Amino acid sequence: MTASAPPPPRVLTVAGSDSGGGAGIQADLKTMLALGVHGMSVVTAVTAQNSLGVQGAWELPVEAVRAQYRSVVDDIGVQAVKTGMLSSAPIVGAVAELLATTAAPVVVDPVGISKHGDTLLADSALDAVRTRLLPVATVATPNLDEVARLTGVAVETEDDMRRAAAPVLALGPRWALIKGGHLPGDAVDLLTDGTEEHWLRAPRLDNRHTHGTGCTLASAIAAGLGGGQDVVTAVRAAKEYVTAAVRHGFALGGGIGPVDHGWRAR
Repeated sequence: MTASAPPPPRVLTVAGSDSGGGAGIQADLKTMLALGVHGMSVVTAVTAQNSLGVQGAWELPVEAVRAQYRSVVDDIGVQAVKTGMLSSAPIVGAVAELLATTAAPVVVDPVGISKHGDTLLADSALDAVRTRLLPVATVATPNLDEVARLTGVAVETEDDMRRAAAPVLALGPRWALIKGGHLPGDAVDLLTDGTEEHWLRAPRLDNRHTHGTGCTLASAIAAGLGGGQDVVTAVRAAKEYVTAAVRHGFALGGGIGPVDHGWRAR
């Protein structure tokens, strides 16, 4: 008999399902597979979604979210956790409570609005994100719309990104990754813990098929942390991975297609 190989690092995503396969749980698991970790999932909501937008969303009962989480963590264990669409205040609160009992780094993608402008987080859940979820985050990865929604700070320039980082960090995450992809010019992000600053730049690519970019980036960071990388190394590697995934993004349906999570294998 041959001894079985040791398992790869185990990374858990707590997020919504995207039936079109470009974002959400599906993007997270594809990213984790591509980066060599074992992906596991807690589904918080089911969406009817395609390249044109979100046609419907149904959140799961809080008991179902808790049961999925405990089932995975208590038996299999995790080396990192990533959160995405959490939908409502009760789910945000339950997930924050679960994360507080888990000894693993946490990447919080405070998903608020889809690529197509559809609301994925109720306004009534914002306080729970601020006061319960972000304080347990190792890294928070808000885009500029999410920064404005959480802190009230409007970002229009790179200098504004630095100004926005302070109120995000004040909400409790150890690191903030302010994503500046909506600004003109290069795709620039700012990673900071309030002391160190790391500016991550990539050329803006002429490709409209970018569905799932935020989910993919956060999952790639979680994969790196789960594999033992420090935060700065994990974020830099994730930025390189997602930039190439955007470069290879492809058309599906009649709207915005997904990034290519499997670009390395093609």
